[in-house]
Amino acid sequence: MANKLVIKVTAGADAPERCSQAFTVAAVAVASGVEVSLWLTGESAWFALPGRAAEFELPHAAPLPDLIESITAAGRITLCTQCAARREITEKDVIEGVRIAGAQVFVSEVMADDVRALVY
Repeated sequence: MANKLVIKVTAGADAPERCSQAFTVAAVAVASGVEVSLWLTGESAWFALPGRAAEFELPHAAPLPDLIESITAAGRITLCTQCAARREITEKDVIEGVRIAGAQVFVSEVMADDVRALVY
């Protein structure tokens, strides 16, 4: 069984169910004791900014700010370097607990032993 779960979320408000699923799976995995690394790419990049997660709404889904809080408490959230640059987001702009890193870091995470990767 894998010891670490790497999740790449590519959707944001443009595909709310897919987006919510990624954050929900990450939060449940963290609560289950799995080491989680959640990557924000594409439209999900906006959720690295303060207040943006609170704007996200999906009926019958856990609030995105609560999911992010639980993920950052015991896991890691990374914003894609290129996605951040395209949106003019810098490290000084992101919420506490979010780092900015690129494809090389993503590849090293998913290629490590005992890792499962999911893309939403």
